[in-house]
Amino acid sequence: MRVAIVADVFPPLRSSGAVQLRDLSREFVRQGHQTTVLVASPDLKSAFRIDEQDGVTIARLRSPKTKDVGYVRRMAGEFLMPFAMKRNYRKSPIAGRPYDAVIWYSPTIFLGPIVRWLKRRNNCTSYLIVRDIFPQWAADMGLISRGPAFQLLDQVARYQYRSADVIGVQTPGNLSFFDDFRTAHSECQLEVLQNWLGDAPDRGCSIDLEATKLAGRRIFVYAGNMGVAQQMDKLLDCAVAMRDRDDIGFLFVGRGSEAGRLSQLAAERSPDTILFHDEISPDEIPGLYSQCNVGLICLDSRHRTHNIPGKFLTYMQAGLPVLASINDGNDLQKMVETRNVGRVSVAADGADLPGLASALIERELADPAIADRCRALSNELFSARAAVGQILDAVTQR
Repeated sequence: MRVAIVADVFPPLRSSGAVQLRDLSREFVRQGHQTTVLVASPDLKSAFRIDEQDGVTIARLRSPKTKDVGYVRRMAGEFLMPFAMKRNYRKSPIAGRPYDAVIWYSPTIFLGPIVRWLKRRNNCTSYLIVRDIFPQWAADMGLISRGPAFQLLDQVARYQYRSADVIGVQTPGNLSFFDDFRTAHSECQLEVLQNWLGDAPDRGCSIDLEATKLAGRRIFVYAGNMGVAQQMDKLLDCAVAMRDRDDIGFLFVGRGSEAGRLSQLAAERSPDTILFHDEISPDEIPGLYSQCNVGLICLDSRHRTHNIPGKFLTYMQAGLPVLASINDGNDLQKMVETRNVGRVSVAADGADLPGLASALIERELADPAIADRCRALSNELFSARAAVGQILDAVTQR
């Protein structure tokens, strides 16, 4: 099959979405499919650049900047992005390449126009991978009001839903969000498509914890974005509350709008037990986790949608049980508790996290099989092989 994957993130970006799309494209190739990735590239000087990596053709298409800019500029860039991608793709030497399926990844919600164009041009099936429900989650958290801006973004999101023949959401709980959409668009197939990861060998890591102030401690690690949506103060408060324990340390690795503020607070409140480090290459993550004991997850308690963060997958793959602070009712809670792979707090203020952390570190010591349960969960539900197989089944049956 000839597959096009459309996205606004891809390595060398280090986000979880970029890593997922890299792993997905590699797995399509591994299963024998001709795979082309069309990715928005705001830093590109020319209209396009064509790369070949791991058997995947990557068409990097110049587009407006949408990351690390103000809200107005970001909004304008997001709206213009798919049209710039289309224009620059048509200039590329692979513009005439045919496709049997178009797959795209949300977030972002703005890729509908280029997907519709590719779909009409190739008379093929489209599959939308939805990893968060935007703008609903932003409104739930009070980041935007449910006024005109929300209504506009909601219409953009619905346009992309209408562009899909199949929509894959990441948890069963998210299916209910689409109840009204399914009533109006019964021709669109809805299904649960679990998150995925490809194989991740340990290639070492530039962070050597034995050479830091956390040497000899059992490590709680957070690796990923540190932004408003993560409500990271709860994790920092937990770490500060446990600062008198000389056997435990907290490591935060990544970047984001809150990273600088949190690092400064940690230096003031608990300088000996908390370490912040800039983001590292995704290829270094397995080497980092091999030095750690528990993975940390934090989501804003105001979320009403369901979310299984990409970092949860990386923790499971590495055999790390999780300490998670999430919104009440999130499908992740049931998964963690029924599979016995960690502890979950749904308290809005995270006040119970220190107690849960202490219990989990003792459990991790007394129950070495917990690492095996984590890896088994990863292999069963979160493999790139399973994701590609499910997508192919869906598009070939249309």
